Amino acid sequence: MQTFSAAAPSVEEINQLKKKQGDYLTAPFDPRFPNTNQTKNCYQNYLDYYRCVKTVKANGKDIKVCEWYHRVYKSLCPVSWIQRWDGERAQGTFAGRI
Repeated sequence: MQTFSAAAPSVEEINQLKKKQGDYLTAPFDPRFPNTNQTKNCYQNYLDYYRCVKTVKANGKDIKVCEWYHRVYKSLCPVSWIQRWDGERAQGTFAGRI
């Protein structure tokens, strides 16, 4: 039988991890996307975030109201997709309607 001698993390270590983690939460259930494959959910929240930012900035308000969409797409989308879409938006070749 194998035994492990690793000590449990200290309270200080746990508090440091919690501080790093912050208010991280995964995306909540969205009834528009009930299936396991969350690709469409990722893409839709990416679009919704930038639509929200565009609308809010046009009205001269703070984009804090759009943070929910940002948190959700960051939770669902692979980083490589986000980087590619950001690059396409910067070049003006992004296929989505924002």
